[in-house]
Amino acid sequence: MTGMRVIGWGKALGEKLVTNDDLAQTLDTSDDWITERTGIRQRYIGGSVASLGTQAAQRALEVAGLTGSDIDMVLLATTTSDQIVPSTAVVIQAALGVTGGALDLNAACSGFAYGMVVANGLLATGMKRIVLIGAEQLSTITDFSDRSTAVLFGDGAGAVVLEATDGPGDLLSSVLGSDGDLKHLLYAEHGGYLQMVGKEVFRKAVQVIVESASEAMVKAGIGVDDLALMVPHQANLRIIQAACQRLGIDEAKAMVTVDKYGNTSAASIPLALVDAITEGRLQAGDLVLLTGFGAGMTWASAILRWNP
Repeated sequence: MTGMRVIGWGKALGEKLVTNDDLAQTLDTSDDWITERTGIRQRYIGGSVASLGTQAAQRALEVAGLTGSDIDMVLLATTTSDQIVPSTAVVIQAALGVTGGALDLNAACSGFAYGMVVANGLLATGMKRIVLIGAEQLSTITDFSDRSTAVLFGDGAGAVVLEATDGPGDLLSSVLGSDGDLKHLLYAEHGGYLQMVGKEVFRKAVQVIVESASEAMVKAGIGVDDLALMVPHQANLRIIQAACQRLGIDEAKAMVTVDKYGNTSAASIPLALVDAITEGRLQAGDLVLLTGFGAGMTWASAILRWNP
């Protein structure tokens, strides 16, 4: 068997810090209103998916002690590719000096967790190393005159370097799901802005997190007490709290970065994971739950053994 392990990680953020008070200058809102309903206090805006993704990937390569020539594949999870054609992954591939393949993967906010599973499969076919990136420039599809969505989203990227290893590796289990009948709950047309049915997204998000995370733990043969950390998609603090409560996971085990970065879609899980690593919240052998949900509707949960 061939599995995978994480050997490098990095992040990048949009160049402009935008606080809730900044948004209140042009919207009928306030810091208290936004924070109470979402947990978000600020977000970063700017950059492109290619520039953010390249920065995060380059930092991940530096941690791994590698260069682009050591990589077989660039896998980019994003909903906001810089162009319709070509994929933004190929722009990042060229910038990094990777001579292997490159492709974009769009599973919305579940994209990074989906990418973990895809990368694991590619490594099993004989590839040696893959750079997996979650990067978004959601500011390009956000209507900043719409109070219901303008306060939610930010730009950023997170990346990991994944390496093939003998044996089953450190991805212990995964659960992927989707329901296209719910596409009307969260969507953006070409040339348009994000539209969201907030209450229904909240309700469904909690449901699919609980169901997929529970199934992933059963498949991995573990219980909630075995988890050292939960790294959820950072859409709304209330969703994270509700999911923890229903799963029976201590909220202290949940990595929360939504207050600092807002909702960065496919970038949110890797951004939170990188912060958890740099803050010393993961030790060798720890079990981590990655769980995401997003437009589609898509969802994904994975159990990872932290063994860099």
